[in-house]
Amino acid sequence: MQKILSHKTVSLTELRDPAKVLANAGNSPVAVLNRNKVVGYFVPSSVVDEVSFEQADSDEVRKL
Repeated sequence: MQKILSHKTVSLTELRDPAKVLANAGNSPVAVLNRNKVVGYFVPSSVVDEVSFEQADSDEVRKL
């Protein structure tokens, strides 16, 4: 069973109107499903703005 990392989901068919999907999502990420399998996520920019990104150095990249 695949783990869904959001509380809200939409089907690919519902993405015909992406503005409506994002409006209904509020500030939450939305899992996009195709035949009940996650194919991606819509994440509002307000959520991404809260995350800080740092450049990894070469040692950290090698560890991964």
